[in-house]
Amino acid sequence: MKKESNGEIDVEMYVSMQLGGKPPQLVDQVREGVVDIVWTVGGYTPGRFPHLEAFELPFMPASAEATSQAVHEYMTTVGAEDLKDYKVLAVFVHAPGKIHTKDKLIKSASDLEGLKMRGPTRVISQMLGELGATPVGMPVPQVAPSLSKGVIDGMVVPWEIMPSFKLEELTKSHSVVTGDRGLYTTPFLFLMNKAKYESLTDEQKKVIDDNSGLALAQMAGQLWDSFEAPARKLAEDAGGEFHEISGAELEQLQATGDAFVEAWIAEANEKGMDGAMLIDTARNLVTKYDN
Repeated sequence: MKKESNGEIDVEMYVSMQLGGKPPQLVDQVREGVVDIVWTVGGYTPGRFPHLEAFELPFMPASAEATSQAVHEYMTTVGAEDLKDYKVLAVFVHAPGKIHTKDKLIKSASDLEGLKMRGPTRVISQMLGELGATPVGMPVPQVAPSLSKGVIDGMVVPWEIMPSFKLEELTKSHSVVTGDRGLYTTPFLFLMNKAKYESLTDEQKKVIDDNSGLALAQMAGQLWDSFEAPARKLAEDAGGEFHEISGAELEQLQATGDAFVEAWIAEANEKGMDGAMLIDTARNLVTKYDN
């Protein structure tokens, strides 16, 4: 953006909440103009983006590249009401999450019975509880010390996150669902303050627009997919054991997931949304971009 605006647009990046506040406050910080741009997780503020939650549901995602484009189109069309107070730069997701445990290899839903598992989202945490695990909520940086201290027995995350916290050294058993849809994903929001965007000249706005939108969502998804294989290789090199959940075991997980989808549809309807339409739209968009 700096290059294409001939230096008129400059971006200063502040990581790890250096400008103050807690992660759940990021969406308000950018809406109120405390900062100009944020990159955050939609699920940090449960209930704030009700349309977006469709992409947090079990067995919704394909690859990160396909699903990122799907969620961006969804949130700029049928889900646009959620983000009307922001200039949307991109909405995207990480690659589908996998099940990782310290030592017990998960081959079926019953293997989760009694395990303390870090849940990544509200819905997936509830699903883990339904399957007999004890879901434990915590930010990702707390996962490694919690594994070491026995606070949790495992977690559900994409491969990508493993190397950042050396989780491949703390978890030795790894399970992946087979098929064309992953267990879950998490949507990210890349948002700009609306007034700041409107204060720019038409030429400067064009620079912002040329470097955001669907193409940026696709690029983010491609990056997330590219992180997966190298991170899995680290788990292989660390002597991990692996299992692909398929057949009847997969069908049981999917049936449990379907129940949560139906419950979400009912909740959405109570909020005045058309839950079934939103689920159909989300699934059709994932298929569209996956093809």
